[in-house]
Amino acid sequence: MKTQHALFVFVSLFLGSCNTSELQQGQEITLQLPSQPYSYNLPVKDDLPTLGRVLFYDRQLSINNSISCSSCHKQELGFADNVRFSTGFAARLTSRNSLPIQNLNAVIGISWEKLIAPTFGTEGSLFWDGRERELNSMVLKPLINHVEMGVNDLQSFTKKITGIPYYEDLFTKAYGDGQVTKERVAEALSWFVRSIRSNQTKFDQHVKSVGGIFPFPKPNNPAPTPVPSAVLSPLEQEGWHLFFEKYNCNSCHQVQQPTGYSMFGGTFANIGLDKEYADNGLQSVSMQPQDAGKFKIPSLRNVTLTAPYMHDGRFATLDDVINHYKEGINDHPNLDQRLRNADGSPRRISITDNEKRAIISFLYTLTDPNMISDPKLSNPFKTN
Repeated sequence: MKTQHALFVFVSLFLGSCNTSELQQGQEITLQLPSQPYSYNLPVKDDLPTLGRVLFYDRQLSINNSISCSSCHKQELGFADNVRFSTGFAARLTSRNSLPIQNLNAVIGISWEKLIAPTFGTEGSLFWDGRERELNSMVLKPLINHVEMGVNDLQSFTKKITGIPYYEDLFTKAYGDGQVTKERVAEALSWFVRSIRSNQTKFDQHVKSVGGIFPFPKPNNPAPTPVPSAVLSPLEQEGWHLFFEKYNCNSCHQVQQPTGYSMFGGTFANIGLDKEYADNGLQSVSMQPQDAGKFKIPSLRNVTLTAPYMHDGRFATLDDVINHYKEGINDHPNLDQRLRNADGSPRRISITDNEKRAIISFLYTLTDPNMISDPKLSNPFKTN
């Protein structure tokens, strides 16, 4: 790794805004980029997501130089956070748990999901409540959020970015000149976010090896195509059967889809977390009573890294999540029909401890070690 841009930012720039456990007095922060940009395999030149990567990790985007996008979306945690509510620029907490941001390239632009959204009651694709459909708009929202990054006006923000030495070269390489605009910031950030892909999991290896998600041998009824034992263990295979067949978790969480859900099954669901919700999710956007308590169905890719769970981070472990479906579903008027019995009552899943262990073992196969260690997605700022 060669140092392409080196900016030494002394602690005096951050006094009052940076946690001293993260930056001690006399330490320096250096921006380190390779002499040639990483290949992002996107339909734009690599200098654009490279600029987006720097913006994503740069704390100077916040009002007091304390918070970056990566503060709430950590690579090693599947680009999620490991607390119920993330800490913003003024030490205030966010109102919802941080969603992971992998594979957003699959839900942006003109898509069938948008065209059929009115039919299926789907009001958007991004954030827990679906209030955004365009990634270029979404990436700016944390900047101007009064809790997260606290930027009061984007015109002053662009002037601030213009005054940071390394951005002139980065914008020039990406756009041909050093002009900083909010549109360019949004575009560069969105292209970097598009590059955060999860498709190298053990589950993906299995799907590739057997040609799909379903050709598994079943007890006393072997499938014509055996599962390679080198890909999934017997316990993971048992978890697969429980997830896809016995308990049909895949009816909501379609792990074979990049988005993690099916546009035909709906993007949002009320899973009976409460009888009365303090946060009504999708209804805050649609203003429709039938959407109260509905939240975006999260992708389960890297789910073993993204605890705690749910929009409010109420469940600390996957065991807690499964227990909710076992005995904790509330009879909310908008409860998803997939969670009701034939008589309309909330489902109670009689899952054993061994079955929970098998399902969680299967969920570990959705972890992508490449995504969480990929250097082109990593923090380019190094503390010396």
